Order: sequence, then C-alpha cells, then structure tokens
Amino acid sequence: MNKFRYFITLMIIAAGTIIPDAVMAQPRYQIGVCDWMVLKRQKIGEFKLAKELGCDGIEMDMGGLGKREMFDNKMRDPKMVELFTRTADSLDIKVGAVAMSGFYGQSFAKRDNYKALVEDCINTMEVMNANVAFLPLGGCGNNWTDSLPLRNEIVRRLHEVGEMAKAQGKVIGIDTPLDAKGNIKLLKEIDSDGIRIFYKFQTAIENNRDICKEIKKLGKKRICAIHASNTDGVWIRNDKAIDMVAIKKALDKIGWSGWLFVERSRDVNDVRNVKKNYGENVKYLKEILQ
Repeated sequence: MNKFRYFITLMIIAAGTIIPDAVMAQPRYQIGVCDWMVLKRQKIGEFKLAKELGCDGIEMDMGGLGKREMFDNKMRDPKMVELFTRTADSLDIKVGAVAMSGFYGQSFAKRDNYKALVEDCINTMEVMNANVAFLPLGGCGNNWTDSLPLRNEIVRRLHEVGEMAKAQGKVIGIDTPLDAKGNIKLLKEIDSDGIRIFYKFQTAIENNRDICKEIKKLGKKRICAIHASNTDGVWIRNDKAIDMVAIKKALDKIGWSGWLFVERSRDVNDVRNVKKNYGENVKYLKEILQ
C-alpha cells in the first residue's frame, strides 16, 4: 500500500470514530416547553423565549380549535413556515413535537373531520421537521373507557390516523386516563405503529399511580415523548409527587431517549411569571437529565 492510500485509509478509520461521537453529542434527553402554555402559541417569539429559558426546543401547538372547522394553524402558509424555520435554525431551537391541544376540549370520537385535522397536523410536522404529535383524549370524556361503542370508535379512528402518520414516518402520541396495563391493551387494539403513548406525569399523579413503575411497564418502544410536569402548585424541583432522580433511573433502565416538555408545574403564587416558572423547571430538568 503506497503512502497516499495509507493516508486515505487512516482518514476513513478516523472518520468512523469521530462521527459516532458527534452523534452522541446530542443529549439523550432533550428538554422543551409547550408554546401554548408560555403564551407563545405559534408566535415567532417562541423560539427566542425558548432560548432564554435554556430549552433545546419547543412543543408547537396547532392553534386553537373551539368551534372552528380547522385548527387556527399558521403553518399552512409557506411564508410563515419559512420565517419560523429560519428563526428556529438561527437560535438552534428545534420543534420537538406538534400538539393538537384543541382536543383537550373537543371529542376526538365525535369530530366528523378528524382525519382532516390530523392530516393538517402531519403536514405541519413535516414542514417543521418534527416526528411526534400530541393528541389528548380528554375531550372525549373519561367515560369512553367504560363505553364499549365509544371505545371501539376511538380505536377505529386512532388506527386510521396512526396509519396516516406511519406512512409519513411520523408518530402520534396519545394521552389517556388509563394506567400502563390499560394503555398497552389499548395500543394492541389500535394495532398501528403510528400510535404510541405521550406519557404525562400529571395524569399518573392525579390517578395515584407510580410514575417509575408505569414507565418500566410501558417500556422504551411505547413512549414517544413525555410531559414532565404536574398541575400548577409548585415547581418540579419542589414537587414531592415527582422524584426526577428515580424517574431518570427508570428511563435509563428501559433505554429510552427523547423529548420531555414542561406543560405546567407553575408556582401557584406567581402563576403569570412565565420566565421564572418555566426557566426554573427547565433548569431543574437539565440538572437531573443532562
């Protein structure tokens, strides 16, 4: 082997060792905030605020729904997409997930245009380079878990939209009132790789469930993202219901990696102080997880 070929071989070997290290430079656990909760729902200032809060990214909402036919979504406008992506890139802030928070107050089981709404979300995920969506099922009312016809309709619809997401290489994460065992059963019924669990600490706490045990039971592949906060009261750091050290160990044990977003956990005595509440929560999650 001549000297030139030997030099090239060494460079290739070196590249093989350097590239994995570069990939590993991205944190295993990435931290963000929900833009609708920091009062920046689809506002260009959300990226600057996320940077100031110390976030890796944001969970962007699809916009209000209410009595509208479609989400109040700015990301259908190519000019807005260009502005948002350029701003996000300039600040090195990612869109870690796209949320359909409008379904907190709407029934996914009863909206006739559910497929159009989810398609709008998938298109937004595509243009904002996000792979995960959040779909709360609270608007269906918790009675769907006891009503077989309603449950069957939800399962049917989730299979449809799950296959839509899967076809685009995306995942829709659902938040349900079920425990880990119930969610595993539900996912089996849905039978689509495009549907997973968007795990939410608040849901577990309100139902007196052990977060660590639930995480371990659900396992790595069923959890697509996490809402790592409780209802408003105290910061995560001071919340006795959230043991982040133990939760990190549980996540480490199942080999999970991905996005954790702060939705609430605001100081109830200073609930309007966005920068202080979310800045402290992001700081604490990074202390533990990164």
